[in-house]
Amino acid sequence: MKYRWLISPVQPGKSRVLADALGISALLAQCLVNRGVDNTDGARRFLTPRLRDLCDPLLIPNMDRAVERLCIARTRREQLLIFGDYDVDGVTSTALLREVLQALGWIVDFYLPGRFGEGYGLSQLAAEKCLARCPATLLLAVDCGSTSVETVQWLQGQGTDVIILDHHQISDPPPAAVALVNPLGNSHRAGPGVPSANPFTELSSVGLSFKLAHALVKRGRQEQWPEALQFDLRPLLDLVALGTVADLVPLKGENRILVRAGLNHLNAWKRTGLRALRKVASIEGVAGCHEIGFQLAPRLNAAGRLEHAVEALDLLLAADDQSASALAQSLDAKNRERQSIQREIAEEAIASIRSQFQAERDYVIVEGRDNWHIGIVGIVASKVLQEFYRPTLILGREGEEWRGSGRSIEGFDLAEALRFCNQFLLRHGGHAMAAGLSMRPEEVHRFREALNGYAREVLRPELLQPPLRLDSVVTPADLTLAMVAELNQLDPTGPGNPPVQLAMHGVTHQRPPQRMGGQGQHAKFWAGHDGRGIEAVWWNCGEAPLPEMRFDLAFVPQINVYNGNRTVQLKVLDWRPAFG
Repeated sequence: MKYRWLISPVQPGKSRVLADALGISALLAQCLVNRGVDNTDGARRFLTPRLRDLCDPLLIPNMDRAVERLCIARTRREQLLIFGDYDVDGVTSTALLREVLQALGWIVDFYLPGRFGEGYGLSQLAAEKCLARCPATLLLAVDCGSTSVETVQWLQGQGTDVIILDHHQISDPPPAAVALVNPLGNSHRAGPGVPSANPFTELSSVGLSFKLAHALVKRGRQEQWPEALQFDLRPLLDLVALGTVADLVPLKGENRILVRAGLNHLNAWKRTGLRALRKVASIEGVAGCHEIGFQLAPRLNAAGRLEHAVEALDLLLAADDQSASALAQSLDAKNRERQSIQREIAEEAIASIRSQFQAERDYVIVEGRDNWHIGIVGIVASKVLQEFYRPTLILGREGEEWRGSGRSIEGFDLAEALRFCNQFLLRHGGHAMAAGLSMRPEEVHRFREALNGYAREVLRPELLQPPLRLDSVVTPADLTLAMVAELNQLDPTGPGNPPVQLAMHGVTHQRPPQRMGGQGQHAKFWAGHDGRGIEAVWWNCGEAPLPEMRFDLAFVPQINVYNGNRTVQLKVLDWRPAFG
């Protein structure tokens, strides 16, 4: 797959101001400017994110209403039920809220719907089942509910008030909840130090849950609740980091503050369940966003994908090592089963799509089979997108319906596209980059045609070639250990704050390149000028041709530690023949 190299324009004026004010290098300053951080105060907060810079939670729309209704429930000793979701964001949100509310004096229980049989989110069937199990006068729906108009109305008819705490798209009209706490709704209330742009729209549900917990603790301290006076919210930040990173929300603004602090608490490994999960995932050393995304989150997600997410929630709430170890081993086994099913479906899907794919026609891929596991189709959609770089929806059958999950590319709002094609769907919801849907099998062809028609109107052809955004062009002499260590101040990186990606122009091989790995699937070479070369490793390049003659190299600079020695190593992203 060929990339579009997009090298950020040099902005020496803005970079120099930041570099001089903060005592940082011009390269780090340029990287900040590239990420939209172009004033001194913003850059200082970005490089040293602090919890005290978080905005007042009561500035979030309807947060005050949620707090008020919850406090009434506490005073009246009402039964409160947390209704969660089955992904990592939903499970961590449920765990966090249960810990906080129980500690602060609420009578609280929880319910997680099943992916199989109960549908997505706050469905009517799931609501009926959870009330049958735990009659409650107040239901707190988290990471779902923003489109559940009929279900909320039904719950009210049963004498159950509903608070919704969510970050997904909101239906029109919205559900008539007692409080709909969703930053995508009404404009936030401005306050001291709060920018005019809404700072809360990119929070995950676990981030919103932490904000609710913060608001409740503040209220409790104002009213001198003994439980609130001694309650410390900070240990809960391990859950916030876990759910935020797993949900792929942008790691900037409030999310950056929460994840940076949360990783510190995660790496203390005080939570019994996460210690057990760390052991089965074989995580050694410091865990960061990569370890969450590829080792912890997949195991937690495996429960909800194959059976029921309550096992993941039980692990996060586990109080003793023995039960935590058993749960972690069970989740690890489920994850291996998930990987096997995923490989089988992905191979079948990619082969089928490749046999009929036409680049000029297929702006969006929609593919389904009766026997494809609906708990796995979202991951398969990601794999297909990587292969073809098209917005992708993968479907499987559940009863008389086809249910599916989609992943998108930059420039194509998948949730908006599904709203445009609403007439072909039974249900849908999600974000710009990921969404879920259900439909009748006979509608798939017309849906595919309509979706592609819409995509051809809104997607420029160049957006169908993956971009490779590069922060700057450097020379081998620039890439010192000190420079790479300084660039690491941008961590944690992820969506909205990508790793630093750089380019070198016109380099040559300073030693003969080598193929590595059991099947020669990796390559190593030394790129530079006049005898000065820096080790570059191209992982999983397969049989792709290696650079020849003079070439340009795109890479992520890293520090490699081997036998106690620290050296700069380049993780290769792409190469091209040097111009001129």
